[in-house]
Amino acid sequence: MTTYTTADAGSRPRTLGRSILAIFIGFVAVVVLSLGADEVLHLLKVYPPWGEPMYQPGLNLLALSYRAVFTVVGGYLTARASPHSPMRHVLIGACIGLAIGAAGVVAAAMIGGLGPMGYPVAVAVTGPPCNLLGGAIYVRQLSMSM
Repeated sequence: MTTYTTADAGSRPRTLGRSILAIFIGFVAVVVLSLGADEVLHLLKVYPPWGEPMYQPGLNLLALSYRAVFTVVGGYLTARASPHSPMRHVLIGACIGLAIGAAGVVAAAMIGGLGPMGYPVAVAVTGPPCNLLGGAIYVRQLSMSM
């Protein structure tokens, strides 16, 4: 009995859906964790009530700090969930995040009165490197386990 193997492109499992899901998982993690932390800090009255601007530099630094940590987590999860090329998925997520962050800066500038403009700029600028750091941590762990 003869066995034939073929390596045509059609036999390879489709990974586009898994790639999109990996990037989506990273975004959802960052949003859920960030909004969850925001809500807790509002409930504890550390932050002013929702809808009121937050001008205190220390509170904005606090928000930026945990968002940075959560963005590292998001990059890690994106890399871990990717079907292949984890850093490529993280880079795509970082680019999408940068575009969303830039749109947030424009929106904050157009609306005005939301707080200091430095905050949305800082979120937009720190997001991509934090996301890439999370992906790099995963890739490093992966290479060390081999």
